[in-house]
Amino acid sequence: MAAGEGTYGLVYHARSKETGGRYAIKQFKGGREGDGVSPTAIREIMLLREMGHPNIVKLESVHINRSEPSLWLAFEYAEYDLYEMIKFHRDNKENRRDNPFGLMPQYIVKTVMWHLLNGLSYMHQHWVVHRDLKPSNVLVMGEDPAVSPAQHGCVKIADFGLARIFQSPARPLSDNGVVVTIWYRAPELLLGARHYTRAVDGQERKTPGNVLQADQLDKIFRVLGHPGIKAWPELEVLPHWVDNTDNVRVRRPEWGGTGLHTAVLDAMRAAAPSWAQGHVPQECVPPREAIDLMSRMLDYNPTTRATAEEALRHEWFRTDPKPGPNVFRLPAAAMLAAQQGPQGKRRRMENVPGFR
Repeated sequence: MAAGEGTYGLVYHARSKETGGRYAIKQFKGGREGDGVSPTAIREIMLLREMGHPNIVKLESVHINRSEPSLWLAFEYAEYDLYEMIKFHRDNKENRRDNPFGLMPQYIVKTVMWHLLNGLSYMHQHWVVHRDLKPSNVLVMGEDPAVSPAQHGCVKIADFGLARIFQSPARPLSDNGVVVTIWYRAPELLLGARHYTRAVDGQERKTPGNVLQADQLDKIFRVLGHPGIKAWPELEVLPHWVDNTDNVRVRRPEWGGTGLHTAVLDAMRAAAPSWAQGHVPQECVPPREAIDLMSRMLDYNPTTRATAEEALRHEWFRTDPKPGPNVFRLPAAAMLAAQQGPQGKRRRMENVPGFR
C-alpha cells in the first residue's frame, strides 16, 4: 500500500507475513536516462548503514530488482510524523475548550525536541548534515505490539535523500543545487552562503530576484529584526547581501523585529480569535525558557547559534514537565504533577493518538 512520497522515491507500507512486523518500503525512482541506481540511493544506504542511534530511522534491509532495475529499502515503520501531530491538534481545537489554540501539550513538545536534538547531535558529531529537516521527516513510533516497548513513542529522523558528509573546515557544496524546503531554510542560505557548518542543516544556491526567497527573508526580518554586521560579521561577504539582491541591505520600518515572544502570542490569537478576544491565558503562554532556547537556535550568526549539543544542555529541559522516552506517555510522577493546578484542580491531558 502506497503511504507517501519522499524526496527521491515512493514510500509503501508493508507487513511481514512471517513476523507480523510492519515496515516502510521506499522505492527509489529510476536514475537519469536509465543509468541504473541513482547516486542519491547509494548515498542514503551508505549513511544509514554507518549510523546507529535510537532517534535515527533504522534501515532494515536493501532489495534490488535487477530486471527493471529498481531499488527498494525497508525501514522500521513509524505510525506518525510530526506534521500529522501538529495538524491533529490544530484541526481539533474548535471542539476543545481546554485547547482552543491547537497547542500540543508541553510534555510532547519537549520530548519531541529532546529526541530530535539527540539525533541531530549524533549526526553532527559524525559529520553528517541532513539538509531537509521538516515536520514530515520527523517520525514518531506508535505502540504496535510487534515493536519493542522501548521504541514506543520514540522520535526518528528520516528521509536522508539529501544528506551529505560535511568536513572541517567547511567546504563549498554549491554544485548540489537547491535543498532544504524553503519554509525551514536558514537565513544565511537565503543570502547565498555556500559552505556547510554544524550551525545549518542545509545548503542553497539562490537565484537573484527569487520572489519566494525574498518573501521568506521578509518574514524572518519582521520577527527577528534586520541583521547587522556587528552581531554577524560574515554577513558582509554573503553574495546576496553584497549584491543587495532585492534591496535586502536597505532596512524597512517593518523590519524592526517584533521578537519571538510577541510573534508566538500573535499566532495564538490568530488561531483562536473568538475565544481569546485578544487575550492569551497565562497558562497557555510558552515559558520563558522555551522562548530563550528558540532565540538561541534562531541566532542569525551561525558561529554563535546554539548547536544541537548545546541546546540539549539548556535549562528548559530541566524544568517540569521533563522530557521522557515516550512522546505519548507522560511518566507517572510527572503526570500527577501536571494534573494538579495551583489550587489542586485537575487538568485534563490533551488527547493524541496513543497518549495516556
